[in-house]
Amino acid sequence: MKEKNLEFKWLEIAREIQQLSQTGLAFANNDYEKERYKRLNEITSEIIEHHTDLEKESLHKVLMNQPGYATPKVDVRAAVIKDGKILLVQESTDNCWAMPGGWADVGNLPSEVASRECKEESGYDVKPIKVVGVFDANRSGRPLEFFHAFKVIFLCELIGGEAKPSNETLDVQFFDFDDLPSLSLNRTNEKHLNEIKLHLSNPERKTFFD
Repeated sequence: MKEKNLEFKWLEIAREIQQLSQTGLAFANNDYEKERYKRLNEITSEIIEHHTDLEKESLHKVLMNQPGYATPKVDVRAAVIKDGKILLVQESTDNCWAMPGGWADVGNLPSEVASRECKEESGYDVKPIKVVGVFDANRSGRPLEFFHAFKVIFLCELIGGEAKPSNETLDVQFFDFDDLPSLSLNRTNEKHLNEIKLHLSNPERKTFFD
């Protein structure tokens, strides 16, 4: 058990060092401070390289491209219901299924992200009508991801369009909640779907958070 905990701990440590480095670089007052925070970023890359098959140079480049104060990313998903079934798209990256959605773009309203991503990934036009929940994407019983993220799920009304996969999706279908395909768990999991079902059974249910 002790070895397992130590193996898990390296990612937590690397994430914290990277966060300190990114935020430190954003507020560094001189070259001396900048060099020290850059070194922290290099240490992060070295830790990850040691525990994975990723190369330190490419990791360092990715980490250095995260400017400013370190904050979570935002993933927005559209929960679209038709005849009691939920809309899912088959992701080209893992062949598994998820609610349409993706990373929020700078300048867009959260609801606009949900509508746009749904149209691009599924072909359907939708109107967000309610926030089902705001989830911490790193606390769903899954292995810790390196970049911290929040997930916002909108309950959406289907208003038009037709099923049409995109360059990111292989298929588009509505599924019964009791007969779901293999889920792309980073994007959609049972906790998200259970919360959606609770909102469907009780329209007055408050938005879930955390």
